[in-house]
Amino acid sequence: MTRHPTTTDAFSPAVPLPPVATARFAIGAVVKHRVFDFRGVIFDVDPVFANSDEWYDAIPEDIRPRKDQPFYHLLAENADSSYVAYVSQQNLVSDESDEPIDHPAIRDLFERSDDGRYNLRPHHKH
Repeated sequence: MTRHPTTTDAFSPAVPLPPVATARFAIGAVVKHRVFDFRGVIFDVDPVFANSDEWYDAIPEDIRPRKDQPFYHLLAENADSSYVAYVSQQNLVSDESDEPIDHPAIRDLFERSDDGRYNLRPHHKH
């Protein structure tokens, strides 16, 4: 018997799922942080916060983002270094600079098209 997710019976009462915000950015999008001076290419998206409590608690409370929003994994860079960043949707904006991202892992994951977009290499698509 196939059950519909909203079906209830004596053994499995319906439990409402929390609302999930829609991701504003896609894998391969170039974004920049709204407050801090870094930018990057998105390589993964979590529909809600999926990092450790220690990571979350290390963010100063007055700027700590809500957990009920998409969080993005970025191949990020600033003027000094390249790194991987985990950033809430509320703290990202599109980067319209058309400048390439110079992260050392870019070539392993993405191909850059003539229009400046980053497309996942075929062996990384699900």
